[in-house]
Amino acid sequence: MVGFVVVSHSAKLAEGVVDLAGMMARDVPIAAAGGLEDGGFGTSFDKIQRAVEQVYSDDGVIILMDMGSAVMTAEMVIEAMEGKKVRMADCPVAEGAVTGTIDADAGMSLEEILEELEQVGEQKKL
Repeated sequence: MVGFVVVSHSAKLAEGVVDLAGMMARDVPIAAAGGLEDGGFGTSFDKIQRAVEQVYSDDGVIILMDMGSAVMTAEMVIEAMEGKKVRMADCPVAEGAVTGTIDADAGMSLEEILEELEQVGEQKKL
């Protein structure tokens, strides 16, 4: 089953998104990688890498990021994990986590989920 990592500058935000997605798809592996090692705001290469390793399987991992340096740090982690099936999704974090984990729970492949997540950012709320 495809796993997920939520990367945010805020540990609380990442953990909240993981909690929300976990309510919708309890069996899907998902981990939070928010904030710095000392609890401050920012993104941590080591936290992201550990989270990817925690949820990794041969089906792959999708990383969802909030903004800015979270994207850059996630890219560096992916480069360091050469040969592993790890991708980033360009979509809103909360909506992407819920949609993606539900899709993974339904048995969709990494590529199919990434295609679905491309549409998530285009959905209107009103």
